[in-house]
Amino acid sequence: MSPIVRALMVSLLLLAVSGSNLADANSSGKTGQSTAGCTCHATDAMIMPTLSGLPPAGYTPGSSYTLTWDGGSALPSTGEGGFNLDASAGSWTNLGNRVQTLNGELTHSADLQRSWTADWVAPAGGTGDVTFNLAVLYANGNGVNTNDNWGIDTWTIPEDPAPPSNIPPNASALALTPNGDVEVNQSITLTYTYFDHEGEPEGNTEIRWYADGMLRSAFNDLLTIPSSATSVGETWTVKVTPHDGIQLGATVDCPDSADIIDIDSDGDGTFDENDAFPNDPSEDTDTDGDGTGDNADVFPNDPGETMDSDLDGVGDNADAFPNDANETIDSDSDGVGNNADVFPFDASETMDSDGDNVGDNADAFPNDASETMDSDGDNVGDNADAFPNDPNETMDSDDDDVGDNADAFPNDANETMDSDLDSVGDNADAFPYDANETMDSDLDGVGDNADAFPNDPNETMDSDLDGVGDNADAFPNDPNETIDSDGDNVGDNSDAFPNDPNETMDSDNDGVGDNADALPNDPNETMDTDDDGAGDNSDAFPYDPSETMDSDGDGVGDNADAFPNDASETMDTDGDGVGDNEQLAAELADKDDDSGSSTMLIIGIIVVVIGGAIIGLLFMRKKGDEIGGEIGGDTSKDFTQNLMAGQFRPFQPTHVETQVAMPQQAVAQPIAQPVAMPAMIAEPVVVQQWTDENGHTWRAMDNGTTLWWNGTDWQQA
Repeated sequence: MSPIVRALMVSLLLLAVSGSNLADANSSGKTGQSTAGCTCHATDAMIMPTLSGLPPAGYTPGSSYTLTWDGGSALPSTGEGGFNLDASAGSWTNLGNRVQTLNGELTHSADLQRSWTADWVAPAGGTGDVTFNLAVLYANGNGVNTNDNWGIDTWTIPEDPAPPSNIPPNASALALTPNGDVEVNQSITLTYTYFDHEGEPEGNTEIRWYADGMLRSAFNDLLTIPSSATSVGETWTVKVTPHDGIQLGATVDCPDSADIIDIDSDGDGTFDENDAFPNDPSEDTDTDGDGTGDNADVFPNDPGETMDSDLDGVGDNADAFPNDANETIDSDSDGVGNNADVFPFDASETMDSDGDNVGDNADAFPNDASETMDSDGDNVGDNADAFPNDPNETMDSDDDDVGDNADAFPNDANETMDSDLDSVGDNADAFPYDANETMDSDLDGVGDNADAFPNDPNETMDSDLDGVGDNADAFPNDPNETIDSDGDNVGDNSDAFPNDPNETMDSDNDGVGDNADALPNDPNETMDTDDDGAGDNSDAFPYDPSETMDSDGDGVGDNADAFPNDASETMDTDGDGVGDNEQLAAELADKDDDSGSSTMLIIGIIVVVIGGAIIGLLFMRKKGDEIGGEIGGDTSKDFTQNLMAGQFRPFQPTHVETQVAMPQQAVAQPIAQPVAMPAMIAEPVVVQQWTDENGHTWRAMDNGTTLWWNGTDWQQA
């Protein structure tokens, strides 16, 4: 081969290779050509691109718009093609079939179609006009870049100057799972992305499913279509109209679809649509449509029969006895075949065991030819039954016209009843309704068995078993007592005073009954005149309820005596723990010796006055006690009205303490001039002193006043 020829061939080969690359270089997409067009291809200038879905009055910021574009209607809509679409603002979502985003622009991902779709989301408010530039190429498929057609166009959309108060939501990224060819036993599920520019939550979004273009309203707003709702050959699509709780947004078509295809569930080589038994690999045909496959159907052409269990040539449905080859008919439908039925046309009979021409069912005695009826149902035939209409009787042994079952004495013609079942007939029984009695010897109406005194008509019971009848026994329930001589309801045997109705006990055995004995448990005491709980014999003050003891024998009871164990003291007026007598003596000793004589004179007078007063009081008290004892009175003074909350009960003094003059040392004194003595004024006498629970000391005076000690002196309350 010459060098020239070789060079020519290489050139042609390189040209072919370069042309092939030129034709295929942009089959998977091209960007940057939306305004210039597909300049690498020759064109016949027949392409007029179209772009639909843009809002004519202007876009609403944040809203989603579904756009569709192609090369116009001048050329066929099928064949090879490509495009480059660019928007000056906004974003893309929900890209359609064979649409991709590349360098921020849209272009084809394969050159196998001539129309495309995608959702454009408008930019934020204030963006202004948005320009869309589109270049579309339709290739003729000749493998080179000649005789193709392409064109360009531009659209400018303004921003809506008056956006609505509510921006509608949008739905994007719609997808079906699975999609494309979907087996008939698979469910179809929709997914999508909800977006609202104002961030409002999703409301009642509308989801509409279509089968072969027909709305299937039963599945409105469902995300999943169950496999039970689909049929082979159907194509399912779906649309979504988002809702933000205020208004609906734009309706969006899901780019995916589901083409329902048949399956062979049981793998028997017959698709389910044509398989009468899609889940049974052993059957696919049911000629007679009876639900049983021809392979298993003994009668494949008879829809009324499928089996012949007993192989007698009669199908089980028509065979009254499908498991008995000897029977096929049961004319009387009694469950016994005609061949074995003695009464084939009587549904109530099949056998006559005793051959008496009465069927066993109607024969009360099927094995006894002499009996057929038992009118009273007592299992004794009417022929042998003495009482054929009484189910309770069959015999009358004593011929008294009372059957043996009802006759308590079936062999005694004089007796038929024993009402109380005591084995003595009612005619001979004195108590025919009392099983415990048959005789009443004393005719008192009480049977001998229950009568404690069967021969005494005046007595029937001895409740306490003491041998004395209850009628005569004063204590019928006490075996230890029968008589109550004094009628005080205490029996003589246990009554310490059987003839005294006021007394029954003497607990301390002192000869005085407990009722009259003030101290019934103390044999040394019987009286307590002053009701202070201490018997008169042991009470130092039997007529004074406030005193019982005088420990120091000074005539003042311990309760009123500030010093109960000191016979020389009875009062401590200032509550300092030192008796008034001792304190007075000490005070006198401190006086000036110059006034000794006058002081001694005054003291002597005071002692005489106080002593006289004490003697008078003691005399009056004794007299008063004697009078009080005679008339039951209480002459003590009541100071309880002066008690405060929580105070101890005050004591009552029985005398006024005598102030005793202390002896003075003899000292020579000058002779004093006679001095006129002032008249003595009687001071109030303390009749009661006590300390309350708060530590305060109180005094009740004989003039009716009450004083209290404030730590320095006595204050009148």
